[in-house]
Amino acid sequence: MPNEHTIDIYCNTCDTQLFRYRKEGAGHLVKCYKSKILRDFTIPDNPMHCPKCNTEFARERMIHGQPAYKIIQGKVNVRR
Repeated sequence: MPNEHTIDIYCNTCDTQLFRYRKEGAGHLVKCYKSKILRDFTIPDNPMHCPKCNTEFARERMIHGQPAYKIIQGKVNVRR
């Protein structure tokens, strides 16, 4: 994809890294397709919560027929 780049996603509360993700396009992070997560730093039994402070940062959804995490606005920071 021409407009694809790698981003790091961090917890907004404690600044712990949650994912390294392959994002397409410009704009805000709204959802993370599970298939595009390059590295997952969360605990497998509790994947939608920060492993350090246990803040819920996403909700599991099916988006366009693919499993994804719908990001809760204001719960994560994104860095390139």
